[in-house]
Amino acid sequence: MGVGDNAMWVAAFTGGTAVFASWVTNLGNVRAARVQVEASVQAQHRGRVRELRREAYLELMERAHVTGELYRRIVDAFHEISSPDQQLARLEDLRSELREAYAPLMQSVRVVVLEGPSTTAIEAQAVLDAALKVNRCLWHITRGDADARARFDEVREAYLRRQERFVESARAAMEAP
Repeated sequence: MGVGDNAMWVAAFTGGTAVFASWVTNLGNVRAARVQVEASVQAQHRGRVRELRREAYLELMERAHVTGELYRRIVDAFHEISSPDQQLARLEDLRSELREAYAPLMQSVRVVVLEGPSTTAIEAQAVLDAALKVNRCLWHITRGDADARARFDEVREAYLRRQERFVESARAAMEAP
């Protein structure tokens, strides 16, 4: 073999090595880009889930507040209206408003149950269950049940506690990584 043949083999080997090195580098770059894209997609997904949860929690808090405000108006009616007939008429009006407020509250709870996490979903359902108890108690009051008035304050306070527990649970869920 001549010097020219060796030079050709060295050039071919060097060129082949360069092509192989380029291919390996390119493969590494493709893998790194894929990992970076996957990480970005996961971060965007986590951000979107977080935003959906936040919106669901805020909506439930707003609906629960509206319901709680109606319960406060019931207490006001007990204290401000002395006439039993006028008080009953006001309570019936408030029951009607509560029926209108209950469906959006229930819908908000369903969204929170869907969005999770489970601890927050449980607390959201507890708010709805407590609201149902208050509403039933109010129904008993309007039907003349003498014990219902005393129970109303108790179940209303339980509702407010459940509302607070939901807010705490939602806050903890939002602070979680």
